[in-house]
Amino acid sequence: MPQESRQATPRARLYSPAERARRDASRWTVIQGVLAPVQFLAFAVSLVLVLRCLATGDGYAAATLSILVKTALLYTIMITGAIWEKQVFGRYLFAPAFFWEDVVSFVVIALHTAYLAALWHGGLPQQDMLLLALAAYAAYVINAGQFLYKLRLARRDAGVAA
Repeated sequence: MPQESRQATPRARLYSPAERARRDASRWTVIQGVLAPVQFLAFAVSLVLVLRCLATGDGYAAATLSILVKTALLYTIMITGAIWEKQVFGRYLFAPAFFWEDVVSFVVIALHTAYLAALWHGGLPQQDMLLLALAAYAAYVINAGQFLYKLRLARRDAGVAA
């Protein structure tokens, strides 16, 4: 039986040449590049503190503070990311190239904000607060994966263009 030749379907590039130029010229690209690993480091430290508190019952104040730091970084990266998206794609959010990343980002923000609301109003027991933080962190990991995938696509596109 003869083998059929496989032809790769051309994939749309993540950035048009004009968008790539705007991305490369934007100071917000550098800011995002700094904030993303800082936020990930805050997440990793906080995750350890939250899991430790869940396992031992100790360190609730440290875990709470770490969640607050992680949440502040999340809000910062979301605001600066929206500004970046406006400069590169001409809209603050939901540019086609990053539509699903923005959708999941809103889930992440909603879960982190729910944690803040519960903390502010004292509506949940300590263990439930920590579990809510873990849910927010799980969504964050998915969202970070989405952005890492897009970074990989952008690098692949740059390699093809070179």
